[in-house]
Amino acid sequence: MNTVITPKYAYPAAHKAEVVEDYHGTAVADPYRWLEDPESPETRAFTAAQNALTESFLSGNPDRARIGARLAELWGFPQYGPVTKKKDRYFFTLYQGLQNQPVLYVQSGLEGEPRPLLDPNRISEDGTVALITQSYTEDGSLLAYGLSTSGSDWQEVRVREVANGEDYPDVIRWTKFANLAWAADRSGFFYNRLPEPGSVPTEDQNHFSQVFWHRLGDSQAEDTLIYEDPERKELSFEPLMDDDGAVLLLYVYHGTDHRNGIYYYSLKGDGLHGGDVVQLLEVGEARFDPLGNHGATFYFLTDLEAPRGQIIAIDLERPQRENWVTLVPEDDDALDFAALVNDHFVVAAKRDAHHRLLTYTLAGELAREIDLPTLGAVEPFQGGRDDGELFLLFTSFTYPPTPLRYDFASGLLAPFKAVQLGFDASRYATTQVFYPSKDGTRVPMFLTHRVGLQLDGNNPTLLYGYGGFNISLTPFFKVPPLVWLEQGGVYAVANLRGGDEYGEEWHQAGMLERKQNVFDDFIAAGEWLIEQGYTSRSRLVIEGRSNGGLLVAACAVQRPDLYGAVLCNVPVVDMLRYHRFTVGSYWIPEYGDAENNPEHFRFLYAYSPLHNVKPGAAYPPMLITSADTDDRVVPAHAKKFAATLQALAPGGGPTLLRVETKAGHGMGKPVSKLIEESADIYAFAFKISEMSWKENS
Repeated sequence: MNTVITPKYAYPAAHKAEVVEDYHGTAVADPYRWLEDPESPETRAFTAAQNALTESFLSGNPDRARIGARLAELWGFPQYGPVTKKKDRYFFTLYQGLQNQPVLYVQSGLEGEPRPLLDPNRISEDGTVALITQSYTEDGSLLAYGLSTSGSDWQEVRVREVANGEDYPDVIRWTKFANLAWAADRSGFFYNRLPEPGSVPTEDQNHFSQVFWHRLGDSQAEDTLIYEDPERKELSFEPLMDDDGAVLLLYVYHGTDHRNGIYYYSLKGDGLHGGDVVQLLEVGEARFDPLGNHGATFYFLTDLEAPRGQIIAIDLERPQRENWVTLVPEDDDALDFAALVNDHFVVAAKRDAHHRLLTYTLAGELAREIDLPTLGAVEPFQGGRDDGELFLLFTSFTYPPTPLRYDFASGLLAPFKAVQLGFDASRYATTQVFYPSKDGTRVPMFLTHRVGLQLDGNNPTLLYGYGGFNISLTPFFKVPPLVWLEQGGVYAVANLRGGDEYGEEWHQAGMLERKQNVFDDFIAAGEWLIEQGYTSRSRLVIEGRSNGGLLVAACAVQRPDLYGAVLCNVPVVDMLRYHRFTVGSYWIPEYGDAENNPEHFRFLYAYSPLHNVKPGAAYPPMLITSADTDDRVVPAHAKKFAATLQALAPGGGPTLLRVETKAGHGMGKPVSKLIEESADIYAFAFKISEMSWKENS
């Protein structure tokens, strides 16, 4: 006798198609494959109905307006981006008030008055055009910049004269994840691009990367092809200029695999007749991050035979491996990134997922450790080989991104620009704890909460994670969690395997067939928070984004009894077909390929959230978010997951879907949309966790 489950909510109808696919002898149904077509009338109707349901659920929540208003207040602080110095000019981006997009500013000298150089807010009325890429000539006179529309990864590149703010007629199209490398004489730049849409089959739209030379003033049709490898169409190439302007490096990579290659091209004469491209380091062996050079000696941060990283020197005139020199050897701390500034190696080293800032001589001797303001993280450095100053952004959970300037002569680290935040950070504390995962692995976690928090098991707790693609969750600053903290909540960030917190071994422990370790780490974090009295099951909310969306979806399906609510943002959940959409094939080195590898199918099918929803199970309330123009993680993932949960487990929930319009994966999203989305997400979390709004908290 079949049990009839009475739905708690009036979910939109979604028909089931008879679609079954054979994976190495296993029949797998895919009844909502029709949702993969975003333009079909059926999909559009489904999306509209889901948005209407979500709106009806949230509209009656008085906290929604309060949260939105407080977010708007908090978001109005000045938000600076990284500082770039070229000669006597300093460039940086700045949000002021509630501008949808940051404005690019330039100032002459340290005491100069900043002036706007490029304001994307003037390009579109709704703020959905974003400045993504910036590249300056060495004299700081020209800017090549890339614009993205509606959150797309596609960019359009133009050139602007810094002195007068006027654009050249040059336009470069069909670039995605572009890098622009100017020639030393500012006559033009090298760039990477993809095929023009329609010129290759749809499945190859993100393959066949090419590097071109563009001479300033020419049309794109006149650009000169520098390098391509059509026999290995999945490889991507990014051009980088060396410190002397004599060698063009090509950073070669395969999808999200960090084990890149390095090719180079000697620039002679007009820059286009330097001979053949030389393959110095082949892709697939290890990570090689170029740091700079002196003549033919090039410096790299690499994890070759050093999972936590080391700095080596390679002489292009004697490139054989036996001639390589190790300058900064591997140590206990993982080397996150580095740069060659003031003829020193400046290194951000990770110790238990937070940064230390170190400088070394070119001989590899430790020069000094630069004290940072508090437990936190720095973003990649800005500075030249011969510069006497270094710029960096420093941040932590209640410390907004602040541009700092380090003077090598005086040894002083001080703010380049002051940041005032309408939030009393002194009332909150960030601590680091360690907990055991299922297999006993020691996992770090950051906790931020009110000073004097009572461990009575009654604190609403928001647990955030990612765990993949060797991305570290070092301390970061986001505006929305501040609202959670102000209302008495705990904000927890777990440093799961799959990231790069402890180097490449930590990453590999959470990828491919070891991906379950990531979910186990996150589940253990939730269990620890409950056991230690921070919260209870009904007040534990989990949140993840993109690969983190996969994380929370998988954990919700595996342990529905552990969570009070799930915030599943722009998730990857169809692990059997993810590689078929847009740039999904680039993720195969991280996740695997169920279609062509039987062993990969076995472990992907075992945890794929879409395929592990159990009929009749009581899953926790879940808000799934996506965007209609997300061309990185397509919205079909979110739509199919929502439809599956609503159909198979209608007795739990609610399961709600929110699909944003004219917004992509998150890159360049206007502040107005960020506030609206965050207000909805937190209103859902407040309501489900029974958090009550407290005025003047």
